[in-house]
Amino acid sequence: MDAPRSDRNPWYWLLVVPIVVPLIPALFNSIEPRLFGIPLFYWLQLLFILLSVSITILVYRRTRA
Repeated sequence: MDAPRSDRNPWYWLLVVPIVVPLIPALFNSIEPRLFGIPLFYWLQLLFILLSVSITILVYRRTRA
């Protein structure tokens, strides 16, 4: 029989970052600076995706048994 799994690992708190950071409008409430002609909002959204994937991979590797 498998040991009971505990979801009380502090690494799981790091998963709050990809949820909360994109919800802060002050981060992307402008058009400038542009990156290769792309306004801030669009390339920042792509950056949030990379941030979310990186944090999810980190938490997964730190919490697997």
